[in-house]
Amino acid sequence: MNERLKYIQPSATLAISAKAKQLAADGVRVCNFAAGEPDFDTPQIIKNACCKALDNGLTKYTPVQGIPKLCSVISEKLRKCNNLNYSPEQVIVSGGGKQSLSTAFLALLNPGDEVIIPAPYWLSYPEMVRIAGGVPVFVEGDESDGFRLSPKKLEAAITDRTVAFVLNSPSNPTGLVYSAGELRQFGEICVRRNVWIISDEMYERMIYGGEKHVSIASLSDEIYEHTLTVNGVSKAYAMTGWRIGYAAGPLPFIKAMSKVQSHLSSAPATFSQMGAMEALMNAEKDIQPMLKAFAERNELMFRLLSEIDGIRCQRPMGAFYMFPNISAFGMNSVDFATRLITEKHVAAVPGVSFGSPENLRFSYACGKEEIEEGMRRLKEFCDTLPRVS
Repeated sequence: MNERLKYIQPSATLAISAKAKQLAADGVRVCNFAAGEPDFDTPQIIKNACCKALDNGLTKYTPVQGIPKLCSVISEKLRKCNNLNYSPEQVIVSGGGKQSLSTAFLALLNPGDEVIIPAPYWLSYPEMVRIAGGVPVFVEGDESDGFRLSPKKLEAAITDRTVAFVLNSPSNPTGLVYSAGELRQFGEICVRRNVWIISDEMYERMIYGGEKHVSIASLSDEIYEHTLTVNGVSKAYAMTGWRIGYAAGPLPFIKAMSKVQSHLSSAPATFSQMGAMEALMNAEKDIQPMLKAFAERNELMFRLLSEIDGIRCQRPMGAFYMFPNISAFGMNSVDFATRLITEKHVAAVPGVSFGSPENLRFSYACGKEEIEEGMRRLKEFCDTLPRVS
């Protein structure tokens, strides 16, 4: 087998989710905070568009970059919502955000090229980089400041082998949202040092407490020319299983990604693309109740977590995750998560998978009752544990 696979770790999110599903199949009531998947159904208007596409025989191949009209719709969405002027030719549609990112790294990296990844990080970033032959370089954010990465730390991490910097705002797993001023500093450093910015903006619609999402590529022409913007419909439109992501960037980058995708997978399913087109064009009013619910869950879970003795948690301003610190109990996150699901049937993902061994990730993409019951069980569990000094 490929030697690189020795260094690739399986997804801890999927492993914990599988254990939770097995317990549920055995008749156990599990409070599942592991998977980053909205509990809402895809809006009916989107499903109708897919059914219509199937009825009309739209089941054939599309161009590698995606249905031209969908590329145009994405181009218009980016212009209207993100202040980004990409032509349809500068857009590529793929089988989800994971594929967009993986294809980008395969198109960009040569063996040994370094990619700076702020920690905590989405657990797939390092593995994508390694699969593409690159070397992930981790730079820790400041937990006391919401896990923010300082511009000084970013600049210090850049070497003559650095090719790219991964930016994820709003962040999975921390919920961190960077301001326009912070993003501008990152962008100016990357321009000056000739480093690509891979900007993962999948959670752009999940923003709370008056924060505002800013696309880093919108801040200057120079930053725009150094940025690949990645997004999709999975989270905002409850379309995780539809597998539609997209990327937009300078034309040479998109052409390189298209070359890779043409041999790796071709374009995603035609009827899924038609559903995504309907989502971006006409489903705004349908997703507003979801976004409102996420904001309410953010407030509820943070309040309940904050009431648990020994738990330390920053309130996240984006995405749909909490990332509390559990170091007061003297256990690493793997042991804590294993005991929590075994003893209390509460599923959370160990923070070690995200580069933060003293934290756990709880997704609040679930109902209010599950949050209340799960946090009650978590409190019971924590109350039985000794504290370390």
